[in-house]
Amino acid sequence: MVKWYTADPHFGHENILKFCKRPFKNTDEMDNAIIRNLWSCVQPEDELWILGDFAAPRGANSPTWLMAIFEKLPGKSRHFVTGNHDREAVLQLPWDSVNSLVEVQDGPKNQKHTLCHYPLLTWNHSRRGALNLFGHVHDNWKGSRNSINVGVDVWDFMPVRFEDIARRAQTLPVNAHWHDVEPQSPL
Repeated sequence: MVKWYTADPHFGHENILKFCKRPFKNTDEMDNAIIRNLWSCVQPEDELWILGDFAAPRGANSPTWLMAIFEKLPGKSRHFVTGNHDREAVLQLPWDSVNSLVEVQDGPKNQKHTLCHYPLLTWNHSRRGALNLFGHVHDNWKGSRNSINVGVDVWDFMPVRFEDIARRAQTLPVNAHWHDVEPQSPL
């Protein structure tokens, strides 16, 4: 079983095509590409974690359309971390869990890492190497050494595993404010 992470698919969101310069003709093409990419990675026994902004705004107004997209998601379990565009209809989908912030064990040390739609400055166990996985900022920022953007806009519209996230983290700079909030941290 593998845990896969992604954020900000914005299924059905016409404006996101322009806002993030997504390389699709329309939302149907975008939605199909993201679903296809999920299925190319996430196996039936795997977990899928979506860190916010599932669908907006078309999907927020159509529970039938939302359910049709949800039913296309792969994996044994599908977990959701709420984002700023997620309306009640998205939250009512049959997710295995819905949280605004959650700690998930993953990686070679099976350490708890913090998942939130938003990038955080510090979090539980951050001094001990726990990562913050986030979305929200789209292609504006890949993150920092220990706070990594898992959004579709910076991962070629693909979900990612912890190993990929940790590898990218090592290439990113330390957050400029890290030692202001965690002066004892070894980063």
